[in-house]
Amino acid sequence: MLKRTIYDEEHEIFRNSVRKWAEEEVFPHAETWREEGCVSREVWKKAGEQGFLCMYADEKYGGLGLDDFRYDMILAEEINPREPGFFIALHNRIVAPYIHKLGTDEQRDRFMPGIVSGDCVLAIAMTEPGTGSDLGGVRTRAVEMDDHWVLNGSKTYISNGFLAGLVVVAARTGDGHEIGLFLVEDGMEGFSRGRNLKKMGLASQDTAELFFDDVKIPKANVLGDPRKGFKSMMMNLAEERIMGALGFTARAERAFDVTMEYIMDRRAFGRPIGTFQNSRFKMASMRTELDAAWALTDHCVREHLKGELSAEMAAQAKLFTSEVEGRVVDECVQLHGGAGYMEEYEISRLYGDARISRIYAGTSEIMREIIGRGLGLDERSRN
Repeated sequence: MLKRTIYDEEHEIFRNSVRKWAEEEVFPHAETWREEGCVSREVWKKAGEQGFLCMYADEKYGGLGLDDFRYDMILAEEINPREPGFFIALHNRIVAPYIHKLGTDEQRDRFMPGIVSGDCVLAIAMTEPGTGSDLGGVRTRAVEMDDHWVLNGSKTYISNGFLAGLVVVAARTGDGHEIGLFLVEDGMEGFSRGRNLKKMGLASQDTAELFFDDVKIPKANVLGDPRKGFKSMMMNLAEERIMGALGFTARAERAFDVTMEYIMDRRAFGRPIGTFQNSRFKMASMRTELDAAWALTDHCVREHLKGELSAEMAAQAKLFTSEVEGRVVDECVQLHGGAGYMEEYEISRLYGDARISRIYAGTSEIMREIIGRGLGLDERSRN
């Protein structure tokens, strides 16, 4: 396995504390959460008590003032592979930064304490029934009135949709790419939630439809410039894709580990199936791909820590790691034989969980489009 050099001693101490906490407070409840289709509110509060939520937040909000992306990497690596429905990275590194960076002092004072404590779970609502990766196609609309905005529309496939106490909603506010980001609070009149959507994988992750029917949004709940939200969303996508790459690679690593254990225990023709040439070759190929995925991801993290990560490089990491995860879990199911198809085996769940990785945070096709445009291979380059 590739020796990773991106972490320091204090990071590994933190890893040990996360691992111990997850073994006690997260993993024992995973089966119950899968059956219920949602993790508990209590685990969010317990994560807050440990200081695991928005560690970069100011101490006056209950945060640690610790703005080191690598601590959130460790949370993703330690929790995501065994309980992928606990979307702590979405809360910490995808949604909260909008409020942390774009919010006014009043907005931060109002919302950040609950976000840090786990009392207020976060979600972001971009995807619509007719709009996926193309954020420019948003149809949900907000109309400005004297002292408020009126929000109408719907969103779908919203992660943390049922537990969220605060949702960052993208809505069209004008022509072209004029999009605003609005803070919709649980209980606002006209705001409702539809079904908890049943999925192929991520059974414990609450994924909801959201509806907005003449929701009055106070101007105090507008996040940043109400006509420049599109640019803000673009700025945060690179970090989202790196967080995704970490989770995808960590889950693939978990699949590799459980398969290694299985093939050394399962016997055929009087010897462990792991000793057959086919098994050796398959495991060798997967080890190589995993090490390449870790190397690319860690390179992108270093660039991100310097503030130099490009959209194209983030797209490469997201594309490659999600594709590696797909290949690895598929090979691992095959090496499990019939047992790999049984839900009681962890590899079966990992297989189902992995399929979304090539879709959310931008599909593989969109990633290729971003990378291709970065090479100058688009329609404009031909004119």
